[in-house]
Amino acid sequence: MRSKVYFTKDISQEGVLKIFSKIDDNISGKVGIKLHFGEEGNKNFLDPSLIKKLIHKLQASLLETNVLYISKRRYTESHLKLAKEHGFDFAPIDILDSAGDIIIPAKLNHFQEIKVGKNLLNYNSVIVYSHFKGHIMTGFGGAIKNVSMGLASLAGKMALHASAIPKYNPSSCTKCTKCIPECPGNAISINPLFINADKCIGCGKCIVVCPTGSFQVPWGSTKLDIFMKRLVDYAKGISDIQKMVYINVLANISKDCDCDSSAHPPFMENIGILASTDIVAIDKASWDLVNKFNQSEDTFLELNSVSGIEQLIYANEIGLGNIEYDLINK
Repeated sequence: MRSKVYFTKDISQEGVLKIFSKIDDNISGKVGIKLHFGEEGNKNFLDPSLIKKLIHKLQASLLETNVLYISKRRYTESHLKLAKEHGFDFAPIDILDSAGDIIIPAKLNHFQEIKVGKNLLNYNSVIVYSHFKGHIMTGFGGAIKNVSMGLASLAGKMALHASAIPKYNPSSCTKCTKCIPECPGNAISINPLFINADKCIGCGKCIVVCPTGSFQVPWGSTKLDIFMKRLVDYAKGISDIQKMVYINVLANISKDCDCDSSAHPPFMENIGILASTDIVAIDKASWDLVNKFNQSEDTFLELNSVSGIEQLIYANEIGLGNIEYDLINK
């Protein structure tokens, strides 16, 4: 059976309300809206005013998690401050992993457990509000990435990205020992700095607390095709425990993610807003529309040398959603 994806060209507060009305039967109780506040220096993140009326209608909170790399969005206090500086000052903000994470058993191809921000389970329903744009590692970033990487805790993000223990540099270590009590595996020793690979559980907490950057994410330790499948698996695990619906906004479409502080400017015209209860169908419809309006068979493959279609094919295979859909204009 084909999934329904609703579409409007009206990129406005009223357009968001109109498109949401097609999927609102699936939302109840305490509602959170998962979105991206934009990295410091990024100019492409979505206009905050677009969701003001929806926020007020639902009395919802804005949801995010802290990031794995070094930036203001790494730490809760500076993350909140940046969000407000970027105009997200009209609703409560919940950094879901500010109080830690929870581990949820899962039977997935690449994971036996998933780690998400602890506060996620405080919400009965989540609206996944995604800026559809490019991404250097996945071709594009849409609803699947917003759920998986966006709701994973720091330990979850580490598990998604890395196939190795954190990198570490003994020469930059000042022996402050802040990492020692934070390591749940008791894997770190000082004099000199060393990580015992047999004890390390890959949680990434040492990366977070080190004031000198002596620990680093082992970027590139995971092949891109495996990384994309991990993202899809995490989205499957999270969607199995949380009621969610999806809104994708096709505006300010750059080849780069909103995490990029020096992202390229948009390369094409704005298209519109999509809504669906199917995470795979909405990303596939978004991908198709970008290709149609850009007159390309695979826009982000041309721009980023990675075809995001692989994540959609895999997502369809494991039952995350339906790659076949009907686009319904509103």
